[in-house]
Amino acid sequence: MAIKIAGIMIVLLLAGFPMMVPLLLGAFYGFYDLFSGFSKMEFMVQQMLAGIRPASLIAVPMFILAADIMTRGQSANRLIDLVMKFIGHVKGGLAVSTAAACTLFGAVSGSTQATVVAVGSPLRPRMLKAGYNDSFVLALIINASDIAFLIPPSIGMIIYGVISSTSISELFIAGVGPGLLLLVCFSAYSMIYATVKGVPTEPKATWGERLAAMKMAVWPLGFPVIIVGGIYGGIFSPTEAAAACVLYALILELLVFRSLKFSDIYPIAKSTGLITAVVFILVGAGAAFSWVISFANIPQELLGAVGVDQMGPKGVLAVISIAFFIGCMFVDPIVVILVLVPIFVPVVEAVNLDPVLVGTIITLQVAIGSATPPFGCDIFTAIAVFRRPYMDVIRGIFPFTVILAFVSAALIFFPQIALFLRDLAFR
Repeated sequence: MAIKIAGIMIVLLLAGFPMMVPLLLGAFYGFYDLFSGFSKMEFMVQQMLAGIRPASLIAVPMFILAADIMTRGQSANRLIDLVMKFIGHVKGGLAVSTAAACTLFGAVSGSTQATVVAVGSPLRPRMLKAGYNDSFVLALIINASDIAFLIPPSIGMIIYGVISSTSISELFIAGVGPGLLLLVCFSAYSMIYATVKGVPTEPKATWGERLAAMKMAVWPLGFPVIIVGGIYGGIFSPTEAAAACVLYALILELLVFRSLKFSDIYPIAKSTGLITAVVFILVGAGAAFSWVISFANIPQELLGAVGVDQMGPKGVLAVISIAFFIGCMFVDPIVVILVLVPIFVPVVEAVNLDPVLVGTIITLQVAIGSATPPFGCDIFTAIAVFRRPYMDVIRGIFPFTVILAFVSAALIFFPQIALFLRDLAFR
């Protein structure tokens, strides 16, 4: 059955169908084969509805909506300007500022694609004018957006937490360490690149300009305070934090900054609704698919065939990293999480791995895969936004991929990079 399901899904993907179609039909065939006909097909519908029922999933459209409001308003630009004023003058400072801006916006949106648009649109022209090569600029924006998947709030972590029944609050705090490590590594490489290429520095901002930028960014910096402080201060749950972010974004952009009108809210909400519909169809189809393969013991058979169940914890983490990295090179990250997490859950439990560490590594890998050829979704976002050919977009990616691979290996051998803050907050 596993071979037939895989065959159906591959054929449909190659035929150009969107991922929700192969996922739904793969699950449909699994139910048909298991129960020898259509008599139990209502089970499939029940599993799909159960997949989208968890209240924690409400955080997904809320964070998407908050990010969309901020992108169309002034919040994103004010955060970018703050970073520029403080580190734009150092060697490679503009590139470092871009990476830092991606991190800051990631702490607001939780979306790699939103980060590419919000940070890349204003900073790419500025970097090109400063003398940076476009292939480096594009690669930096695409890969620095990966940090948004790790820094809370992370949509990928929410999906993983729902599927694996892992604490989303613990996942959020565990992503901070790897996210900051990535920022440091990207910044170091950017400074080396600027030195080697002789890229001139930006004029140093005065303290008056810095204070003015800080004043302008005070309100947008409230977002990470709400998310991190609110969750770990015990004020509200991740879901409630997402709703609070939407309210805060509306207050800022409508009343404080007055960058949006009330008439702008409907098209923004409509855009969020369309994205959410696609995500929830995928989640529902993924839930049905997961139930089928689990009921048929396919994960155990697959993992047993390759000997994963005989590996130690580090070997299992390495296999998980490779599987998710390769998967996200071809398919949307959410789909990969939905399909692969149920497969690896049994072996993760068998070797007694910390599910929070596993979730952090998975989130990092799907972020890397989404920025890696041939079909990483962030690559195609950059192509659409910046109107550059495919080869131009991917030309400078390799050094960043090496850095990301280094951080991935570091997480496997030094899990406290992710777990230190978690243990400090929850243990």
